[in-house]
Amino acid sequence: MANGRTAKRLTVANLGVCASRWLVAAGLSLLSLQFSPAQGKPGFAPDRSRQVKERVLPGGLPLKPSLPPSWAIPVEPMGYSPPGPLYLGQRNSLVSLDFIDESRLLFTFRVPGLIRREHNTGESPESDERRIRAVVLTLAAGNVEAQGLWAVHDRTRYLWMLKDGHFLLRDRENLQQGDAHLALKPLLKFPGPLLWLELDPTQQFLVSNSLEPAAAPGKAGEVGVPPTAAATMTQDDQSSSKDSDGASSSDPNPEPPDRVVRILRRETGQVMLVSRVRSTVHLPINSEGYLESLRGRDQEWVLTLNFFTGGSRVVGSVESSCAPTNEFISEREILVTACDGSGGHKLVAITTDGKILWDDLNPATAIWPLLVRSPDGLRLVQETLAVTHPISSSAPLGSDDIKGQVVRVFNAATGEVAFEAPASPVYDAGGNVAISPSGTRVAVLNAGVIQVFELPAAPPLPATAQKPSDR
Repeated sequence: MANGRTAKRLTVANLGVCASRWLVAAGLSLLSLQFSPAQGKPGFAPDRSRQVKERVLPGGLPLKPSLPPSWAIPVEPMGYSPPGPLYLGQRNSLVSLDFIDESRLLFTFRVPGLIRREHNTGESPESDERRIRAVVLTLAAGNVEAQGLWAVHDRTRYLWMLKDGHFLLRDRENLQQGDAHLALKPLLKFPGPLLWLELDPTQQFLVSNSLEPAAAPGKAGEVGVPPTAAATMTQDDQSSSKDSDGASSSDPNPEPPDRVVRILRRETGQVMLVSRVRSTVHLPINSEGYLESLRGRDQEWVLTLNFFTGGSRVVGSVESSCAPTNEFISEREILVTACDGSGGHKLVAITTDGKILWDDLNPATAIWPLLVRSPDGLRLVQETLAVTHPISSSAPLGSDDIKGQVVRVFNAATGEVAFEAPASPVYDAGGNVAISPSGTRVAVLNAGVIQVFELPAAPPLPATAQKPSDR
């Protein structure tokens, strides 16, 4: 890889265009503990045979959904009330909306009330307890099948839906698994607070970020660290204390990073890769390996897929004036969110065998993009804020500049917009949109009701001719 470093090193560049406020520009050095991606293996040039025309998306706020809703479920009778303007801009996760299956929804939301602050623990106000109400709804009648009340202790995303109707609930160092009856059982316990969580498209693997001071000893029942991780982490820390020329930094005794990134198997908790890092990071993976972006010439960024079993392959490249953000929409399609240099951002869809499928451009007046993918990988939802002017250091964002929140559903194969609608109130951390397992139903929290829309089936992805993987 870059700079002639050992083949076990992985650098994840700036991932600032991401749903979580933590997922900011960060350098990550990951060492494989069980797998060794090989260095210097020949890749292949991305497929340039098809000229993809850039599609420019509208920048305004739609006045109404592009389709009439098939169901509308009022949310006030459940105890829901919209957040005040104080929360706008803080990127707090205050709601979640998910399909359990094609005919049921899981809706959770913050319950207003007094906040119990934990002054005696020495924790920051970010750790304050808040109450979350969970409700399972049927589409046909809007009936409540199950409900519960949870306590969580920070302001970031707390729930991830699984494909089989179960879900993951995060609070502090604990990760629980719940079902459609809202019954919870412990799944994994981490040595420190779990800050962020991601899943690959098949949901076999988890990527976790947790806060774990180096001196804190592990305890029985917690997510383990392989025996080789101690040397790995020390080596990583030593390398991070050197500058780009290899010379030691001015601090002779730098503090070890207090964040730990792991890739582990969801069902067993087996740790596959682990490293200490200085910032919470986003690491895109599929069931085969992890994706990295490396700076090329000028504004070119090269995407490389590094296989868990060894070897790597160049997937393609994109032009971006900032470090792009990458997501696996499905096992064989990657969505790149890049900067176009004029304040807007573009969505570029690339298959894992190097074919560019489509290229959509969001104008500079559509900001803070958030993504939700359908479980089958054939559709994705993008949420953006519609603002009155491009945002910059000389023209900052004010609350009066936000016109509303836009929801757009894209076909993953073509990039065409299958549906669009406004969402109200604005939730700048997302959680107010869901797409069903088949990708044919979309739910949007809008104007005091959950609106559910029916869409035609999405077109399939084009057939791929898989290139040699050098594995």
